[in-house]
Amino acid sequence: MKFSESWLREWVNPANDTNALAHQITMAGLEVDEIAPVAGEFSGVVVGEVVECGQHPDADKLRVTKINVGNDELLDIVCGAPNCRQGLKVAVAMVGAVLPGDFKIKKAKLRGQPSFGMLCSFTELGIDVESDGIIELPADAPIGTDIRDYLALNDVTIDVDLTPNRADCLSLRGLAREVGVLNRTDVTEPTITPVAASIEDKVSVRIDAAQACQRYLGRVVKNVDLNAQSPLWMQEKLRRSGIRSIDPVVDVTNYVMLEQGQPMHAFDLGKIEGGIVVRLAEEGEALTLLDGNEAKLNTQTLVIADEKKALAMAGIFGGQESGVTTETQDILLESAFFAPEAIRGRARSYGLHTDSSHRFERGVDPALQAAAMERATELLLAICGGEAGEIVTAESTNTLPVRDTVTLRRTKLDGLLGHAIDNKDVDAILTRLGCAVTTTDQGWEATAPSWRFDIAIEQDLIEEVGRIYGYDNIPTRAPKAALTMREYKEAAMPLKRVRDLLVDRGFHEAITYSFVEPKQQALIVPNVAPLILPSPISADMSAMRLSLLPGLLNTVAYNQKRQQPRVRLFEFGLRFTPEGDMSGDIRQDNIRQERMLAGVIAGPSSEEHWDLTSATVDFFDLKGDLEAVLELTGQLNDFRFVSASHPAMHPGQTAAIEFDGNVVGHIGTLHPELEREFGLNGRTVVFELEWQAIDTRFIPEAAGLSKFPANRRDIAVIADESLASGDVVAACLQSGNALIKDAQLFDLYTGKGVEDGKKSLAIALILQSDERTLEEADISDAVSGVVHNLSEKLGVVLRD
Repeated sequence: MKFSESWLREWVNPANDTNALAHQITMAGLEVDEIAPVAGEFSGVVVGEVVECGQHPDADKLRVTKINVGNDELLDIVCGAPNCRQGLKVAVAMVGAVLPGDFKIKKAKLRGQPSFGMLCSFTELGIDVESDGIIELPADAPIGTDIRDYLALNDVTIDVDLTPNRADCLSLRGLAREVGVLNRTDVTEPTITPVAASIEDKVSVRIDAAQACQRYLGRVVKNVDLNAQSPLWMQEKLRRSGIRSIDPVVDVTNYVMLEQGQPMHAFDLGKIEGGIVVRLAEEGEALTLLDGNEAKLNTQTLVIADEKKALAMAGIFGGQESGVTTETQDILLESAFFAPEAIRGRARSYGLHTDSSHRFERGVDPALQAAAMERATELLLAICGGEAGEIVTAESTNTLPVRDTVTLRRTKLDGLLGHAIDNKDVDAILTRLGCAVTTTDQGWEATAPSWRFDIAIEQDLIEEVGRIYGYDNIPTRAPKAALTMREYKEAAMPLKRVRDLLVDRGFHEAITYSFVEPKQQALIVPNVAPLILPSPISADMSAMRLSLLPGLLNTVAYNQKRQQPRVRLFEFGLRFTPEGDMSGDIRQDNIRQERMLAGVIAGPSSEEHWDLTSATVDFFDLKGDLEAVLELTGQLNDFRFVSASHPAMHPGQTAAIEFDGNVVGHIGTLHPELEREFGLNGRTVVFELEWQAIDTRFIPEAAGLSKFPANRRDIAVIADESLASGDVVAACLQSGNALIKDAQLFDLYTGKGVEDGKKSLAIALILQSDERTLEEADISDAVSGVVHNLSEKLGVVLRD
């Protein structure tokens, strides 16, 4: 909505200057986009009268004039405007005047004729008006008056960007009402005097679409003079609101729309056949619009028609056939209330957007139509003459909008605003907004005025009270909240730490579906009946997974089929194990959900490199990765890899992972049969581990370092080939001698010199004391104790 400040101040004139007024409007929720002057910067331009106007002797397109500007002598000015004529009141830039662009007027000679000034057009004064010549001022314009004062050009236009809910401010009446409320200032509305009917002519009105059009007013005005010119004050107000002057009838309807907020339209009465019918368009009906384009109407479009044809798209665009022209003598004025739902979106569906549709689709005051009709009639008769008939009204009172009464509670108001506003101020604010207010024990009951469509619930009233009171007047208070620190256990193993480690070791994280193909799952977990979904996504996703391995193996196969031979994946997720009776309804308490960590490797053990030997992955590659994960717990020595069997893994290449005497996972090479079933290419090694076994890590305690040197002694022992080397190393540490700090296997040998069924293990023993430097006797006793313990517990003997 664009309007001039001077026009607004005719209605309401607060003490604020331009910038303060714009800021106040913005803070009230009506954002000001632009403040622009209505004319360029110029000086020295006055009202003059053309006393003489003759042809230039040496130029066909120039005229020599004598201009009266109120001085003792007439000014000789050469002018090239085609509309220059004797008796015309004009804008005269005298010698010394400065026009926009710092253009200075000096004495000059044009084709030998002296010129002491310039007759100005709108463009030359920086005024955005299309014209073919100089400005034609009214005949009563006072000679010698500064043109800036006469046209009130020391003014600005203010462009307000309204939100869709504030259609009530799409007029000077609505904006003035808003400014008056904000400043507690009275609003002076123009007096609208009803025009008495002087003729008996009228047109009948019938509404056939009562849900779309609740009220329609028509009035005949005869013998109007369309050659009359709209007064300059009206043209200027229209121009400063972004609307150009066209003819008196259009100018009047546009002026009433801007002033009152009620769009109107005028029809050529002589082109109306019968009465007015407000109806929906018929199938295949067409209408040629005022701009010459033909619109193919659909049956959801509301039209204004006569007994034979459509005349206009209701609330959007008039038709060319019934449009007012310079030959028109009798017109029919229209003022109506259309339901916003009946107009909303219709203009856009035809590629149109008009000032009328912009207002109707947002909502027009349903109580405004009669006053707007009287205002338009009054202005039209004053400009164009003529006689008016009586106003014909058709309405559907049952469908007219009714404003509900909204309850505003004091507790809710204070709670949302965070500030208590005095009761008297709340009463005054709601009353100034036009609400009918009643005080109750809990607060207030308010009925919104007819022009406020957006007030429907309690929060709407709270918003109104807050913005009129002024958000700047609400004190700022820092919020207070009692915060409780989340419990954090240092011993808890972060999943992110495990993820980062595996990614650093070349793995990619996979996320697979929790639903798997039952037959594939049975190959990996054959002895547990899975939960079958009653309505699966597909047949191959019909069972809840009992293991993460089916999803990972299918992902490996998918990648290998796409020329990705080296695959290293891990996944963290849930497995779902049925418990108890599963014959009835499935409940959460008869399904055990366990968090699992699983991984798979396949293909070459390392990326292809000229300095590395190509080798296929094996059991120990994945075991090393898994041990790195277990080491994060600080309890690696408490985990044991024990030879075991697993239905999905290769015999002799499978180990159970034990912790505290319980099996918490498995690792091994995938069984060749499963490699074929899953379509895998080559050796595949997998592991699956219960997350709860590693979700807690050991917190180290600070301890002093020994000041004395450590000693290393290597021993070689002979053990049964079936004996796990890990058990031998563990027995070394369990010898009971405090000097033994560490034991590491560094060599394994079988072959010549070692009998069949036996193996040679080379173990490095680290010995150290916290109190003294060890002597050879101390070291020998400790090593002998280790060898004796190995012999007693495991039958291991020292190699010769």
